Amino acid sequence: MRKGGLRAQFFRYALLLFGAVVSTVPMVYMVATSLRPNGALYEYPPRFFPKLAALTLENYRYILAQSKFQVNFFNSVLVSASSVGIAALVAAAMAFVLGKFRFPGKRPLFGFIILTMILPGTTLIVPQFELAVKLGAINTLWGLIPFYVAWVIPFSTFMIKGFMEGIPHELMEATYMDGASVLVVFTRIALPLASPAIASVSIFNFLTAWEEYPWANTVINDNALRTLPIAIAGFFGQHQFTQWGYVFAMSVLALAPVVLVFILFQRYFVTGLTAGSVKG
Repeated sequence: MRKGGLRAQFFRYALLLFGAVVSTVPMVYMVATSLRPNGALYEYPPRFFPKLAALTLENYRYILAQSKFQVNFFNSVLVSASSVGIAALVAAAMAFVLGKFRFPGKRPLFGFIILTMILPGTTLIVPQFELAVKLGAINTLWGLIPFYVAWVIPFSTFMIKGFMEGIPHELMEATYMDGASVLVVFTRIALPLASPAIASVSIFNFLTAWEEYPWANTVINDNALRTLPIAIAGFFGQHQFTQWGYVFAMSVLALAPVVLVFILFQRYFVTGLTAGSVKG
């Protein structure tokens, strides 16, 4: 290999290593801090990694013993799972119609869907709040789910549409000739074949619903209805100072479902992202 090629390869690996360090160091520090007592965080000189003898599960025991954490965790699971399921079904149906049918206004409709992806979510908080008030959705979990679904549908439709377009027309026509309805073709043919794309966007949708804070903090006032991001923020400044051990322990526990979802659906991830990007 030429010297220039070796330098380029070294530079690429060095850049990847730097990115990996920048990405993992905060995570490692969060886990390390969650395993040390609260007072140890202020020791001098400061330590990035605690001593093995100082490791403790005290923070995790405290968080898991709190009934409000269990309630907040259940609320997040309910909101995220409901949002992902509804969004997957609606976006898949819209992608099926846009990808496999011709009708007047198809292009403007798809353009409008793409346009909604450009709008920053924070700019819509005021009109969304007014809508939630009129719908009686304030201080209810159902005040979160419809809005989360609305946020992720444009991106989900855009991603799934490319996959739907790749489904052979001959397969659908043969199904229609056998007497199947559009609904049967959608549920029996399109949905199973588009499952990699649906699973891929569902990962992003789950992250959106699971980690969302501003809207949930705006709509939810009752402690029993709070989701995990609001519960974590509630530890800041509690008892006159922030107990970082509790904050990081709860953050690690909140991260566990995200890692689990990614592990379960990782085989769909790359396939779903590239679905429909190449047409033969």
